[in-house]
Amino acid sequence: MMVDISQKRDVVRIAKAEGFIRLKRETINSIKEGKVPKGDVLKVAKVSGILAVKKTPELIPMCHPIPITSVSIDFELCEEGIKVKCTVKSIGKTGVEMEALTGVTLALLTVWDMVKSFEKDETGNYPNTIIENVRVVEKTVSKLDHLTSSVCDLDPSQLP
Repeated sequence: MMVDISQKRDVVRIAKAEGFIRLKRETINSIKEGKVPKGDVLKVAKVSGILAVKKTPELIPMCHPIPITSVSIDFELCEEGIKVKCTVKSIGKTGVEMEALTGVTLALLTVWDMVKSFEKDETGNYPNTIIENVRVVEKTVSKLDHLTSSVCDLDPSQLP
């Protein structure tokens, strides 16, 4: 059963999630040099992550559809792989942790899909490619006490 949140107040909610994909050094270099045949890996992964955030309630059965006010997907390229960070903001009655986790996970899966030809070994397997450490790193909730009208009339400059 979906949890009843109808009596909860609308508040500003922010969740940050991150994850890491281990890749070969050669694969990282191909990404940096723009030599991946499927296209710009980071741009496509960013769009995939944003779309995933918006589709979260369609993918997780008991997840409430909530208004997303902001999504950012950021990448950090390292020698051993790529760290992906997803930040999701909303004004609503329930948190955005699932959205942030879904965004980071789909961005990581998109990276894997786009570079899998570089990562396969001679048997067609991926012995070195690993998605790991997907987790929520921060969650904040800020009340909207300073508002005298509805959330629809909120001035974006009033948000934290």
